[in-house]
Amino acid sequence: MNQTPLSRLEADLSGQGLDAMLITDPKHIYYLTGYASNPHERFMGLMLARGEDPLLIVPALDADAAAAASSVSNIATHSDTDNPYALFDRYQGRLGRVGLEKEYVTVSRYEQLTSALGSASFEDVGPLLRALRVNKTPDEVARIRHAIYLIEETLRQGLTHVRAGVTEIELVAEMEYQMKKLGADGPSFDTMVLTGPKTGLPHGTPGDRKLQHGDLLMFDMGVYAAGYASDITRTFAFGDISPELRTIYNTVLAANEAAIQVVKPGITCASVDHAARQVTIDAGYGERFMHRVGHGLGIDVHEYPSLHGENTDLLQAGTVFTIEPGIYTAAGGVRIEDDVLVTETGVEVLTTYSKELQILTD
Repeated sequence: MNQTPLSRLEADLSGQGLDAMLITDPKHIYYLTGYASNPHERFMGLMLARGEDPLLIVPALDADAAAAASSVSNIATHSDTDNPYALFDRYQGRLGRVGLEKEYVTVSRYEQLTSALGSASFEDVGPLLRALRVNKTPDEVARIRHAIYLIEETLRQGLTHVRAGVTEIELVAEMEYQMKKLGADGPSFDTMVLTGPKTGLPHGTPGDRKLQHGDLLMFDMGVYAAGYASDITRTFAFGDISPELRTIYNTVLAANEAAIQVVKPGITCASVDHAARQVTIDAGYGERFMHRVGHGLGIDVHEYPSLHGENTDLLQAGTVFTIEPGIYTAAGGVRIEDDVLVTETGVEVLTTYSKELQILTD
């Protein structure tokens, strides 16, 4: 029988030499229980203590929603006037080693947990959770496919509003309107629309610059849908562009395809980065490709693995990640980003929107 991520994590308690794990990242709580919530400043956590049923701790105002959505039926609540850490009194003096997500837990929360749990020592379970999440189930892949469909349809609809004089921020507003209209929960990160020389900024900020003939036009955006993210980038020409910008576009496209072609189980993450980077180096633009080639994708828009040139971790079937080489110059920049799935025999490109240079007009 296939184990759920929660049952696998519970089984790992003894194997990791832990008496308990306390999961507090809302994304992990969703992944393990099916309950999605943003508790804001209020405390929410999933306590897994060896030999006991899992305990989900939520603010009292979320009790009904948690009971309806969570696979964990043992739920404790706290009101806004309660000290939520008093709920850990039952564990006082009973726990030796407790697992925490050290990248997520704040210093303030760590200090309060230290006081609440007494002499317990804390170990990082981030790598353990990362290992659970890296191999996507068919259901997870289906959700990612749907999120990709929504963002690609958003792009198709949004492009009908491209015209000379439209500002970057107006296009951002249109794209985010289309996301919601199509049924997405919302953007998976701040929607980025850049024009002209601003496309030469890998993480530029959309503003009031107006689109002009001869500009490059870059869209980097994604959505959340059913708990999973998409993330794509496409760059267009608005009217005729310079020969240099065409060369840059064709080089980035070749780098994107070169990286995709090497993907298969058992190769290093670094190999994917190297494949794309070598194309840009050979074309004389190596120094203008200044970021990793991609990142994992799932319940977070940026998750494990990080596909950079020093990462010797091996790709596994079921991993989903982005491939997004770019070249950035003062005249303008190009990035082309796909979402891909490592299969048992190679790779499947999940994004379907055309990557050939498209010339947009009024």
